[in-house]
Amino acid sequence: MALQDLTADMLTRIRNAVRNRSKSVNILNNKLNRGVAKVLQDEGYINSFDVIEDGRQGVLRVALKYGSRGEMLINRIDRVSHTGCRVYRGVEELPSPISGLGISIVSTSSGVMSDRKARELHIGGELVCTVS
Repeated sequence: MALQDLTADMLTRIRNAVRNRSKSVNILNNKLNRGVAKVLQDEGYINSFDVIEDGRQGVLRVALKYGSRGEMLINRIDRVSHTGCRVYRGVEELPSPISGLGISIVSTSSGVMSDRKARELHIGGELVCTVS
């Protein structure tokens, strides 16, 4: 079975692993998924991620992070822009989930970044997902 949207698959695997209280999850590797994982790590939603070579495209192993009492840090992670319906936002229109407590991940011409960094750089782009 061929996957059409690897980023949606990534978000679903993370969502399911967090609900199951897994320590890590394996995700198919591509440039956008690495960018999303980097933003999640920079914003403190995951501990780390590693690229594991398997002779094909590789696998991302994401180490999930939980609170001090075991509470989930990722309560909700939703794909906004889909393969058939891309969603682009200017810098003024970037959402800030839960009044700034969550993040939006944006794919820009300068790379994948959080909504906070995109506002600092005054760059809009494709709204990939929201995390809260």
